[in-house]
Amino acid sequence: MAAVRGWIFTIYFILTANAVWGHIPYYYSAEPDAPIYVSGVPGVKLSSETAADRLRAVRAVMEAMRVDAYIVPTADAHNSQYISPADARREWLSGLRGSSGTALVTATEALVWTDARYWTQFEEEVDGTLWKLMKQGVDASLQQWLVSNMRPNSVVAVDPTTYTRRAWTSLDNDLSAAGVDLLAIYDNLVDEARRQLSDGPPQRSNDPLIPLPIEYTGERASSKISELVSQMQQKNADMLLLTALDDIAYTLNLRGTDIPYNPVFFSYLLIRRHPNIGSTVAEIVLFWGDGVLPENIRNHLTVEGVPVLCIPYEEIFDYLRSVSSGIGAQSTIWLSNEASHAIWLAIESGGSAHVYSTSISPVALKKCVKNDVELEGFRLAHIKDGVAVVRALHWLETQVNSGVNVTEMDLSNKLVEFRSLEDNFRGPSFSTIAGAGSNGAIIHYSPQITGPQRIIRPEDMLLVDSGGQYFEGTTDITRTRHMSASPTPAQRLTFTRVLKGQINLATTIVPKGTLGNVIEVLARKYLWDVGLNYGHGTGHGVGHYLNVHEGPIWILSGRMDDDPGIAPKMIYSNEPGYYEVGEYGIRHEDLVETIEITKESDHILASGVVGDFDGRGAVGFRTISLAPHQVACLDVDLLTDFEIKYLNDYHERVFKTLGPILQQRGLTDVYVWLEKECAPIKRDDKSSAILVKSTPILAAISAIVIWLGY
Repeated sequence: MAAVRGWIFTIYFILTANAVWGHIPYYYSAEPDAPIYVSGVPGVKLSSETAADRLRAVRAVMEAMRVDAYIVPTADAHNSQYISPADARREWLSGLRGSSGTALVTATEALVWTDARYWTQFEEEVDGTLWKLMKQGVDASLQQWLVSNMRPNSVVAVDPTTYTRRAWTSLDNDLSAAGVDLLAIYDNLVDEARRQLSDGPPQRSNDPLIPLPIEYTGERASSKISELVSQMQQKNADMLLLTALDDIAYTLNLRGTDIPYNPVFFSYLLIRRHPNIGSTVAEIVLFWGDGVLPENIRNHLTVEGVPVLCIPYEEIFDYLRSVSSGIGAQSTIWLSNEASHAIWLAIESGGSAHVYSTSISPVALKKCVKNDVELEGFRLAHIKDGVAVVRALHWLETQVNSGVNVTEMDLSNKLVEFRSLEDNFRGPSFSTIAGAGSNGAIIHYSPQITGPQRIIRPEDMLLVDSGGQYFEGTTDITRTRHMSASPTPAQRLTFTRVLKGQINLATTIVPKGTLGNVIEVLARKYLWDVGLNYGHGTGHGVGHYLNVHEGPIWILSGRMDDDPGIAPKMIYSNEPGYYEVGEYGIRHEDLVETIEITKESDHILASGVVGDFDGRGAVGFRTISLAPHQVACLDVDLLTDFEIKYLNDYHERVFKTLGPILQQRGLTDVYVWLEKECAPIKRDDKSSAILVKSTPILAAISAIVIWLGY
């Protein structure tokens, strides 16, 4: 009966977990989840004179513009997650190099709002005599502070290209209720202050475009646009304006290098439907660069079946003002709420066109479901990436065991070096997180080229989270290793329990359409059993040679409004972790492909499947990342037979896939190392007999919880 009561408690625990955990703030992903621009040396303050000059210059511009408060978010005109040097205004002004934050300047106050990741960093990098730290989740929010401190009839200003319409409306409603005006100023005041100091903002990148042929994309741009036009006809929309850079890159089968790590290019794309032939494209307008497409791109678009009119990037607002006034009151422009407020203002200034708004663009919903060519590309990219990661881990272990001083940055560079030896490698997919010892407990830590360098020591637990961009697809993988394979008991416990959670999620089967938040607790369960947790999301979508974090699909604790639900042919990350602040961090991350589950599927539970959720369809995960887990860090007594079989099967696949490639290249030492790392886990029969009894119960519990929880 005790065992039965235990399983009843387990069911209750998982079904109620989302309600409890949904109120605890945390980060969406283990990689940086906010707009990012990496520059300079962490921990180095601006000189007091420079910091004061910059703040004084901004206040002078504000006074000339009759602005009482100016907001400087970390954002660009496309609501991008990663930003370019041209948009790193908050960093230039305050000195804070963190990936998240919003600055506010008044005549007498200068404040920066940022989350707990950067409170210590603020003290190290920002002049506290000039700036005040506002702790998100502790102090008043930006909107609360403005409402409480700004006098009626005062003016708060912001560059409308850096605020989405959704964010603008929320702020405007609060300020209006307090009698405060919110003013849109297109000419960014920080940029103007920089020019007055003879330190003008960097020129916006406009790098050469990269054509991505159908052998990688699996679908021509003309087909994608035809599908969009059909949706426009259904919505009675005459035009569709795409503002998200990855949406545009995906639609046109083009890539770029304007923003670090993300193969996108600064642009807007307008698709006009023929007024008389509803399902026909009338015009496709690309706002890019100086408006002149190079010959190779024109040829690519011709092959793609897409005649494009190219207009200079900077003319988007004038064009929208003109087209809005010219198309008539009965015409409709389809626009996402994630578009900037500036875009909305330009359309509305014409006074006649109607805006049909959705919370997300139709392209975002399409591109999260991969086609067969994209999926095959992902698998191939992960084979290449697996070879590079295995070579880097072998190299690191060999160097450390030989007494060579290797820094976190050395490892980061070595990963890039080995990846660059693979065909079609295009660069990292994000800034590598290589955290040794206590640095591994900093969730968004990343070593820097300059400044103090952390040596990876034999006694370190090392967390390495890295990824690559390939023509075939995008990768993102984390492995945690103890450099002498002798973790402390606490490290062994948490290493094992985090991996149990990853396996629990990787092997679950769900009804098609289940939302990610319903299953997220499965990855936390074995940490929660002993009172432990982690402060970031468990899974994110991944773009195909695009952004490593791709919405709207997530595996988070809370429901995401635009999440379409889990369906076959999606790519997610699976990345639970644990972080002992000041000591070590552990994370196990793989990318997984969602697959339809039948008895014949390549899934560890497939043979036992007896239904498809009453015709709804059953979906499972198949891990596509390929690199061994460090078995030496596991407490095997904590593993069930089911989990051991999963790990042994996975390691066999890793070795059989990567081993022949290593042999073919003459990398014998790496091959021998991989063979050792992928050796099957074994234990005595008595232990196995005890644990095997619980395996079918766990599988049944997982299925019941998912069905009832949804």
